[in-house]
Amino acid sequence: MAEWRCDLVCSVGAAAHGGPQAISGGPLRAAAPTKRLKQLAQKGRNTMEKRRVVITGMGTVNPVGNTVSESWAAVRNGICGIGPITRYDTADMKVKLAGEVKNLDIDGLLGKREAKKMDRFTQLALIAADECMADSGLDRERENLDRCGVLFSSGIGGFETVGAAHRRGSERGYDAVSPFVIPMIISNMAAGHMAIRYGFRGMCSCVVTACAGGTNAVGDAFRHIRDGYAEAMLCGGAEAAVVPLAMGGFTAMKALCESADPKRASIPFDAERSGFVMGEGAGVLLLEELNHARARGSKIYAEVIGYGANCDAHHITAPAPGGAGGAACLVQALTDAGVDREEVDYINAHGTSTPLNDASETEAIHTAFGAHAKALMVSSTKSMTGHLLGAAGAVEAIFTALALKDGFVPATIGYQAPDPACDLDIVPNEGRKAALRIALSNSLGFGGHNAAVVLKKWGA
Repeated sequence: MAEWRCDLVCSVGAAAHGGPQAISGGPLRAAAPTKRLKQLAQKGRNTMEKRRVVITGMGTVNPVGNTVSESWAAVRNGICGIGPITRYDTADMKVKLAGEVKNLDIDGLLGKREAKKMDRFTQLALIAADECMADSGLDRERENLDRCGVLFSSGIGGFETVGAAHRRGSERGYDAVSPFVIPMIISNMAAGHMAIRYGFRGMCSCVVTACAGGTNAVGDAFRHIRDGYAEAMLCGGAEAAVVPLAMGGFTAMKALCESADPKRASIPFDAERSGFVMGEGAGVLLLEELNHARARGSKIYAEVIGYGANCDAHHITAPAPGGAGGAACLVQALTDAGVDREEVDYINAHGTSTPLNDASETEAIHTAFGAHAKALMVSSTKSMTGHLLGAAGAVEAIFTALALKDGFVPATIGYQAPDPACDLDIVPNEGRKAALRIALSNSLGFGGHNAAVVLKKWGA
């Protein structure tokens, strides 16, 4: 690869500067540079064959289920996981609803002593990661663990610990807070715990791009494997922000829905939408290089074939006018995947149920897909889970992979009032059987972050 790049640069340089001889020596004819550059470019393409990346394990904990199978069954049946907040007293707060994880025995799954040293977002991450690793069947004793890594996201990290530590400090003095406060708060600790737990000594990093983080983690892990730096990567995101400080902050910025009706709270693309519903949970995927997965006889859920990531560079919370950045990201992802826009069957949309996001995302899809936008199925599973912030893209990547595998498009539930600004086929209220080959999972985040991953049905 280095050789052809050097040849290419030298050839371009010689041609650009009108050098008296070609790289191979002798007089430079007028047509020679074009022919030579074409030959070198083809050589480059041949030597830069991209490695293929597949999903071989998945795990999740979220408002509609505590395992992948439980969650997917709920999504297929259009079950809403949103309800009254039980984790704290909401009497003096405007927002009464959230998507909480339910009936999860954290101490039983992780051990009380270990769980006590972790913030809730890390606890949820490890429970989902344990399911993912078991599902993958990866035998760590047979692996080169220097070639296995972790790329994991959290939008705001240990917010529950921040609040608890502040209360303790204000009552007893800040020198009396737990020595585990800092390791519990920092957003990278879920990734660190995973690497320690499974002995993965390759790259271990945390993506913090707000609500795009989960998708960025999956996409970055995909590239890390595709470019030859690893054979297997745990990736995804976790969030546990159903706590007074986070909820108060989002309420103050008018981002959250204040409805008391769970059926009319998270209603993406509906004309009466008024804000997102906070959710909590984690989604974890194991990505592997295709030949590595085949060599160990692994099952394969779907293939990851493309990734786009960019920034609006426009505003700290509002999307760019016309969804320009989001549209460019979608095009980037399709280009990376090497597929035409007409080949895409389904998009799991960011679809947060905020007035700005859903209209802007609709515009972005129209811009990126042109006339094909009308033929696309575009649904938001946030209508069931609420918005899991840094975990959202990971959980939605899991749902997208299963949609491809099972030939089933999840619904956007709770939909009643059409919005002319959201004029796509949003698969309202009832899921749909469909022959799917290519699907895309889309995420947008505060700070102008845009991310999209393209998945392909395995065997298609």
